Amino acid sequence: MSYHYLLDLALILLSTKVLGILTRKFQMPQVVGALLAGLILGPAMLDVLTETEFLTQLSELGVIVILFTAGMGTDLRELREAGRAGFFVALCGVLVPLAMGTVFGYLAGMAGWLPETSLLESVFIGTILTATSVSITVETLKELGRLDTKVGGTILAAALIDDVLGLIALTVVTSFAGQGVSLPLVLLKIALFFVFTVAVAFGAIRFFCWMISQADGRNLRRYSVLAFVLCLLLSYCAEEFFGVADIIGAFAAGLVIASTPKAKYVQSRFEPLSYLLLTPVFFAGIGIQVVLPELNGRLLLFSLLLLAVAILSKIVGCGLGARLCGFSGQECVQVGAGMACRGEVALIVANRGLSMGVLSQAVMTPVIITVVGCAILTPVLLKLVFRNDPKAALQENNLVDHYREGEQLDIVSAHLLEQNQELMRKKK
Repeated sequence: MSYHYLLDLALILLSTKVLGILTRKFQMPQVVGALLAGLILGPAMLDVLTETEFLTQLSELGVIVILFTAGMGTDLRELREAGRAGFFVALCGVLVPLAMGTVFGYLAGMAGWLPETSLLESVFIGTILTATSVSITVETLKELGRLDTKVGGTILAAALIDDVLGLIALTVVTSFAGQGVSLPLVLLKIALFFVFTVAVAFGAIRFFCWMISQADGRNLRRYSVLAFVLCLLLSYCAEEFFGVADIIGAFAAGLVIASTPKAKYVQSRFEPLSYLLLTPVFFAGIGIQVVLPELNGRLLLFSLLLLAVAILSKIVGCGLGARLCGFSGQECVQVGAGMACRGEVALIVANRGLSMGVLSQAVMTPVIITVVGCAILTPVLLKLVFRNDPKAALQENNLVDHYREGEQLDIVSAHLLEQNQELMRKKK
């Protein structure tokens, strides 16, 4: 048995913390530091760390816990109110990138930046751009204190719907390629998953409420364990039986716990685990997966333009959907920036197209650059678009006032303590 994984973990935790502190000094979210740590130590640069099955599985567990805690911290009333807006944001956030990516891929083929590009390959490039990875956005919004807001709730709702719409888009494009994938079957499995989730939620909420009513301090610890069991089971069932992303099952489990009286207690139990281990490994793992082959001038130009199209298409599409639901101009940009990140879903779509012979190998390098670039730029964009947000400024000012009041209370308490000690000395 090799114990090298212990050294890998030590390097990941140390590098993510150091670079997180450095990026924080430059007024950027610490998530960017964790991504850079994996990129610098991974095969793309120093090649100190390589992707292993252990790190891959731990990273997957990390993103599951991130979405689970996000679900527990979600205001269900705000999420329901954001349902309509989330649908329009997700719909426009799929259609616009699909159209822009298809046109861009076709024009790039005509310009000679890629080998001869067919219409189906161009559509596949557009399909790659439809997927949104919300985990980085969730962690950044939590760091900015903006997750439990109207914009944050809309992004979460839209991300869930986006995954479903992206899966449908992939199925339709795959069926055009003659792979025999049944669109009605995919839609049926998605519908069955939501029916299954509602049934499990109904029984789980009743069970947890009964357990809490019978609980003492020790049983509350058991409640946290059972909550995590529910998260893992729903994640497993979503991926294994219904073909839905496991993070949707994790988020659904978080919503179930959020409907019980002790949601904050369970959330407080998981946040240290996420902060100390799982979150750094997940974000560093994204950088470690990056392997960049040699680039020529045309391919590099195509990669940079694809990255620009990926970000712009989500800002335009999701911003348009938010605008249709009455959001302000600033809120539309915030929603679009929050939906701009791409992740493992984009790589899965690209690999599927490659295995089918629809995408050429030359497209894979630009796709990897786009995924990594979106992962690094999204937290920076979120920081910028929330900088002039009056609500965020008010929250920051309230936090400063809170600390000032706490300092004043500490001074008063210290003064009273000195007086009490003086009286005790006089009595003696």
